[in-house]
Amino acid sequence: MSVPSGNFGNIAAGLLVRASGVPIKGFVAACNANDTIPRFMATGSLEPQPSVKTLSNAMDVGDPSNFARVLEIFSHDLPGLKSSMIAISVSDAKTAETMKSVYAEYDYVLDPHGAVGYRALSDYLSNEPNSRGIFLETAHPAKFDSVTDIIGNYDVDPGVMAEAPDGTKSAQIDADYGQLREILRSKI
Repeated sequence: MSVPSGNFGNIAAGLLVRASGVPIKGFVAACNANDTIPRFMATGSLEPQPSVKTLSNAMDVGDPSNFARVLEIFSHDLPGLKSSMIAISVSDAKTAETMKSVYAEYDYVLDPHGAVGYRALSDYLSNEPNSRGIFLETAHPAKFDSVTDIIGNYDVDPGVMAEAPDGTKSAQIDADYGQLREILRSKI
């Protein structure tokens, strides 16, 4: 199971599910250039860094606070953690290359986060020819202007976001529950 990982909340949840008995062989923590955890897995030394801006921006975390939960699941036993999880860092260049190749081969539009997950899983499976895996997509590609920049125009319905007449993807409102409720109700 390959999980795009920035602050490590999703993969911590997956590891808890596995610890509860769901038969998942292991996890690939798919990271971008913010490689604190891949470096930790390689060296055993946890050295947080300032975050680096990448295409997969929600994963731009140099000091993932949820990794403490991951360590607790394994009672801070690095060999035990390594038996259940590997961490792979994927550059922006490889992310963009992956988005292009998956679109060309499968006509599927990856968002940058999903592209990191897909590429990390592909890299892992290249050394595990008898294994299969699942990667998680975590966002809609329409949320990212970079998708069009990387693969060009594509035919994917962005759903509700396409309905905004001025092309905006968000709305500014006051700190007012009534306004929020009306926006949410109008989208149902």
